[in-house]
Amino acid sequence: MSEAVREARKQRPEFRNIHVTELSNYRMPLAAIVSILHRISGFMMFALLPVVLYLLELSIRSEISFGYFQGIAQQPITKLVILALVWGYFHHFCAGVRHLIMDMHVGLDKDSARKSSATVLAISLTLTVLVALKLFGVF
Repeated sequence: MSEAVREARKQRPEFRNIHVTELSNYRMPLAAIVSILHRISGFMMFALLPVVLYLLELSIRSEISFGYFQGIAQQPITKLVILALVWGYFHHFCAGVRHLIMDMHVGLDKDSARKSSATVLAISLTLTVLVALKLFGVF
């Protein structure tokens, strides 16, 4: 190996694995962020499925349990959990549609992937804000 090649290799940083302390220096593309959020939203919906089923069961068992359900649903922390689930559903659905379209080999180039990622975020967040406004009684 020549001296110039060795010198060039010494100057370039070598990243084999990203360490936790280096995460702030690493800039992920928007498509990667949407993909990670797609996984997080899927796990969140799966993990909170028992809560959703419990609330559903409370709401349909009897009139008394429905009143109890209404009392639980009025709590701010419950509304935030419901809102998180709503965001998870909207994001997972929109990102899933994006992935299905990409499976048909449409929008795989860098610019299209960036635009479709931004669209997924915009649609899911807009729908979540609308549900939040309704949930917290703005309209």
